[in-house]
Amino acid sequence: MNVLLGVCGGIAACKAPELVRELGRADCRVRCILTPAASSFCAPLALEILSGHEVWDESYLRPGTGGVEQHVELGQWADVLLVAPATANTISRLAWGLADDLLTTTALMVDGPVVVAPAMHATMWEHPAVRESVARLRQRGVRVVGPDVGPLASGELGVGRLAELPAIASAVLAAASSGDLAGRRVVVTAGPTWEAVDSVRFLANRSSGRMGFAIAERAARRGAVVRLISGPSALAAPHGVERRDVTSALEMLEAVREECEGADVVVMAAAVADYRPASAAAGKLKKRDGGLESIALVENPDILAELARMAPDAVRVGFAAETEDLIENARQKLASKGAHLLVANDVSRRDIGFDSHDNEVVVLRREGEPVRIGKRGKGEVADGILDLVRGELDARTRSAVIS
Repeated sequence: MNVLLGVCGGIAACKAPELVRELGRADCRVRCILTPAASSFCAPLALEILSGHEVWDESYLRPGTGGVEQHVELGQWADVLLVAPATANTISRLAWGLADDLLTTTALMVDGPVVVAPAMHATMWEHPAVRESVARLRQRGVRVVGPDVGPLASGELGVGRLAELPAIASAVLAAASSGDLAGRRVVVTAGPTWEAVDSVRFLANRSSGRMGFAIAERAARRGAVVRLISGPSALAAPHGVERRDVTSALEMLEAVREECEGADVVVMAAAVADYRPASAAAGKLKKRDGGLESIALVENPDILAELARMAPDAVRVGFAAETEDLIENARQKLASKGAHLLVANDVSRRDIGFDSHDNEVVVLRREGEPVRIGKRGKGEVADGILDLVRGELDARTRSAVIS
C-alpha cells in the first residue's frame, strides 16, 4: 500500500521518522512531503533514509526545477494521504480546498482515503474555526485520529498531543481496507509450541509465527475483528489485533476452544507440536555420562481435527508443513481434518516457509482445483488466502439466500 505522508510544521514533526518506521512495519510504502515550516522540526534526510524515497518540499514548485507537475504524480501514486502532524493552518486549508503549497496542491489530486492526525495547543484545538474545519473534513469522509490528552510543547497538560503512532498506522490501514471482512470474527493461531522436557529445556520447531501474524494483520486490515493466539514469538502484535499468548499445545487447545465460540473463520497457522514429553522433570536434568537414553513422548491433541466439533459453523483453514509429496499429503490432511481450506507449503526450502519473510503455497479446497499462490511476501500470501476465505463466506451467504 502506498502512503503519502504530509508533515506539517510543529514540534510533533520530530516524530515523523518513527511514524515512517511504524508504517513500514505494516508493509506500507511511504513517500513524504514537507511543508515549508516542517523541515525546521524534522530533517528531510532522516525521512529520505527511512522511507527509501526522495523527500518533496516547496523547492519542486519553483520554475525550472522540473517538478511543477510533481503533485500530479504523487497524488496518483498514493493509495492513502496521511497528514501527521496536521497543524491548525493545514487543517483549515485542507477543509476549504486551498492549494497554495505542495502538500495542499497534492491533496486535491488524491482520489483515495485521507487520514489527518492533528497536533496543536489545546486552546487552538478548541477554537471554533478549527472545530468547524475538522467537522468539514469529517463530513467529506476524512478520518481524524486524535489528538490525545498529554503534555504539550508549552509544558501544559491538555488535549492536542499527536495520537500514538500505532493508532495512526491502524487508522491508515483501516482507511485503505477493502472492508470485505467487516464485522467478521476471525481467530488465527500462529507460531510454534514449546513442550517442556524439564524446567529449562523444551521441544520446539523453527516457526517464527510470521505467516499467522500476517494473516491476522491482513484480516484486521480488511475489517475483521481478529483474535490472535500465538505460541512463543518475538513478533509484535499486529495493528488492531487482540493477542493471546500460550506456550504448549495443551494451552493452545484450551485457548482455541475458548476463542472460537461464535467465530466466522478459524485459521490454524500455528506449527503445533505433534508430541510432548510424557512428563517434565521438576528441575533441570543433569548431564549424564553416556547421554540420555530416551525421552518418552505422548501424542498431543489434534486441534485442527477437533475444530469441526468446537467451531462447526466456522470456515476452518488448516496448514500443512511438508517436506515431500506436498499435494498428496495435503489432500489427505484436508480429507481427514474437517477443514474447508488446507494451505500447504514446502518447509524443506530455505527461501520460503519457516522463519522466512516470503512464502509460496498451494491451497486445497473441498471443491475445485487447488489454487497456487506463487512466491511473494507473507502479507501478500495472507491476502491470497483470505480471498479464498471470503469466497467460502460468500458461497454460504448465497446458499442461505437460496434456501
